Amino acid sequence: MVAPSPARRRAGGGSHGARGRGARPAGPGSAAMPLPVPGCPRPGPALALLLLLLLLGPARPISFQLPGKARKCLREEIHRDTLVTGEYEIGAPPGAASGPSANLKITDSAGHILYSKEDATKGKFAFTTEDYDMFEACFESKLPVGTGRMLDQLVILDMKHGVEAKNYEEIAKVEKLKPLEVELRRLEDLSESIVNDFAYMKKREEEMRDTNESTNIRVLYFSIFSMFCLIGLATWQVFYLRRFFKAKKLIE
Repeated sequence: MVAPSPARRRAGGGSHGARGRGARPAGPGSAAMPLPVPGCPRPGPALALLLLLLLLGPARPISFQLPGKARKCLREEIHRDTLVTGEYEIGAPPGAASGPSANLKITDSAGHILYSKEDATKGKFAFTTEDYDMFEACFESKLPVGTGRMLDQLVILDMKHGVEAKNYEEIAKVEKLKPLEVELRRLEDLSESIVNDFAYMKKREEEMRDTNESTNIRVLYFSIFSMFCLIGLATWQVFYLRRFFKAKKLIE
């Protein structure tokens, strides 16, 4: 048997090492890093926001039980120059001889009445806000207090504002728009509403930042004033005690 030459051994070892370095398997604890696919960009924030808007469904109406001689209110903050529409329905209590009996009143924070209806059973309302404010819709039952839940009335309120309050079917009929154009109009209004919300949030953030900065400056000035007052008080105490001790001839 002929032993392999040193040169052949070196060549064989080099090829084995090259294969080991080039095709080293991943260990059990190592994580495989995903490689980017050419021509396939990563989804950005705009695409994610668009997908979220497309997944959003229509808002559902609010329903609750209104006991006899009770008053329940719903509050919501709405921006200025915003169209608000609503539809309500008050059902008669089960087992009651008479129909539903409740009053509806919609007011703002200043107490201005935007909509009022006595003995309301079913109807619609609409108004446009003049300023950013807190609006309140109150239902007040006029039925006598009964036992249990026999005299509870079912109240259903569907309140919309902004883009949700617009009737795009009527807009399509008036402007003679195609279904795709109507959907694009709705997306445009929704995008504009989101931009306005972000602008309002930015404005509020700037106002809060200015308030924090002014508060910090006031606290700084007050701290400096307090420090000078303490220094002045300590100096006065030192001179006063020194003069007192000299008067008592305790020190020279």
